[in-house]
Amino acid sequence: MNHTNKGIPGLRGTDHIGFTVPDLEQAAAFFVDVLGCEAFYDLGPFKSDEDWMQAHLNIHPRAVMKKLRFFRCGNGSNFEIFEYESPDQVPTQPKNSDVGGHHLAFYVDDMDSALAYLRGKGVRILGEPTRSANASAGQTWVYFLAPWGMQFELVSYPQGKAYERETARRLWHPAHPER
Repeated sequence: MNHTNKGIPGLRGTDHIGFTVPDLEQAAAFFVDVLGCEAFYDLGPFKSDEDWMQAHLNIHPRAVMKKLRFFRCGNGSNFEIFEYESPDQVPTQPKNSDVGGHHLAFYVDDMDSALAYLRGKGVRILGEPTRSANASAGQTWVYFLAPWGMQFELVSYPQGKAYERETARRLWHPAHPER
């Protein structure tokens, strides 16, 4: 791995990804019972009568972080899932095309069995799997939705991606974290 003197000194990688859900217990059930993640610990509630929430988190000063929970899902980044209550909260889930839009992608070894499993759990799958082209050729992906509307993706490329034939550099991969 090329460690140059660019960027944040000592940066090693992503520790966790945080996001807010409308109901933490519903999200926890989805992450544990459907996705197969492991819950670790809870924190909260947190609130402030001062401007701490605004100064430290850039949110409404009277927002209440009701609870947060950490999860681990196989090999990859941890997840910090929040449930907030705030006077200026926007309750709609952003689309990928919205500013701040996002999705979580999970690598699977077998797309067909993963899809059959999700369908068996009543999860809404968006369309059929798509085979990528160009630099991502070799990859198959499909989106699915959490019960609260958050977008997720299954992705698989067991034979690698086309870009790998052009360079020795590699994107991080959950099945090969040592690369």
